[in-house]
Amino acid sequence: MSHSSDSRENEPPKEKKLVFPGDELAVSEEYIAGEGTLDERGKIYASTVGIVELDSKERVLRVKAFNPPVTLKNGDDVIAIVSGTRESMGTADVVQVEGKERSVSGDTNGSIHVSKVSSSYTKSVKGEFYIGDFIRAKVISTDPSLQLTTTGKRYGVLKGFCTQCRIPMIRKGNTLYCESCDSTDRRKISSDYRDTMVETEKNMKHREHMDEKEVP
Repeated sequence: MSHSSDSRENEPPKEKKLVFPGDELAVSEEYIAGEGTLDERGKIYASTVGIVELDSKERVLRVKAFNPPVTLKNGDDVIAIVSGTRESMGTADVVQVEGKERSVSGDTNGSIHVSKVSSSYTKSVKGEFYIGDFIRAKVISTDPSLQLTTTGKRYGVLKGFCTQCRIPMIRKGNTLYCESCDSTDRRKISSDYRDTMVETEKNMKHREHMDEKEVP
């Protein structure tokens, strides 16, 4: 990382100041490097774009990032897009933590074991989910890899697409129906199929808009 310095080592860091990665903030003899900073060769530098925050009592220097990303943790309800299915395993890319507009950081590619699809016996992940389906899942592990479950009525497909014409399908009982090609598919369906997707898609569009406005 390249660092910028104005040879102002004796000046205290200015709180609420906008800083960029590599900006020199203070010397490490006077402050502790907190979130959004790094300590290198006796000096503290900003590691992200953000605003300086100073804890004078604890002598901790932080940089609060703009719209910081969300880190996945056990128990999170997430919205994900199915990216693959096999007999014993499915994969899905997490696009949002439910109830939060911010983007997700870290490993977002999760796996769903066949035993974690439903509370009832599931022979194969294929037929329960299809590539491109939006699902609600719960995070059950983040280390060493991201693992998800869709057991429970709230979890499963929120928006499914016809396997023949890729048109969004409507729910009919425990199946999904395509009005375009008059076909029916079964899925592991969420109890609020499609109702949640209106808010989810709005949040995704809002987040994309905010990302475009972020300071480079």
